[in-house]
Amino acid sequence: MTMTNLTTKRFVIRKSLIGKNVVITFTNKKGIDVTYVHDKVYNANKKRFDNMNCFKKYKSYTCTNDVPAFARQLKCVYYEAQVA
Repeated sequence: MTMTNLTTKRFVIRKSLIGKNVVITFTNKKGIDVTYVHDKVYNANKKRFDNMNCFKKYKSYTCTNDVPAFARQLKCVYYEAQVA
């Protein structure tokens, strides 16, 4: 199955992207590029996301500055410093 690349301005998990094999990249507030596999982050924290009020109401969860602490150590999240 093909992976789709998506560039965003922040960390995001969206119901509409579940099962779409999306790899998301964004730059955090420290200027570091962060790449993660949307479905793997969602599946590893499915219960947490499904119980969030924002996820129920808006069908998405975002974190503006960085990957949330509960997802940082997942093997599907990669940090790469930008070369100036």
